[in-house]
Amino acid sequence: MFELTSYIGLFIAAFGAASLLPMQSEAVLVSMLWSGQYSVALLLLVATAGNVLGSVLNWLLGRSVERFRHKRWFPVTAAKLEKAQRFYRRYGRWSLLLSWVPVIGDPLTLIAGVMREPFWRFLLIVTLAKGVRYALLSALTLGWINAG
Repeated sequence: MFELTSYIGLFIAAFGAASLLPMQSEAVLVSMLWSGQYSVALLLLVATAGNVLGSVLNWLLGRSVERFRHKRWFPVTAAKLEKAQRFYRRYGRWSLLLSWVPVIGDPLTLIAGVMREPFWRFLLIVTLAKGVRYALLSALTLGWINAG
């Protein structure tokens, strides 16, 4: 039972980290890897799935943003939203390869929804980016790759 709750905790941390919440999933993953008690493949799968699903939530929110952008309570100014849209128009879907990067990754996935990026393409690119990030982090943590 403890093992299942640990995987659920990793999923929640990864999901939250991909949303606009300030959370860290890497620390959870690394500590679970260091413990040696968990399947590396399952850790990668759970972390990637949680992180990708958090990004899907951002994409879905982005799809709805236009209907709320002129409300007084809307948290993003029209100028900042337009700047993000210009960025996405300039760099396009391939900017989603940076969806794993702290600070810029979450807004990128949101703006992809605003810009109506097709879901299947969004899902493919974001899964690739986030999966590779977690795989490299795991390989570095376990010493499979020499960082120096």
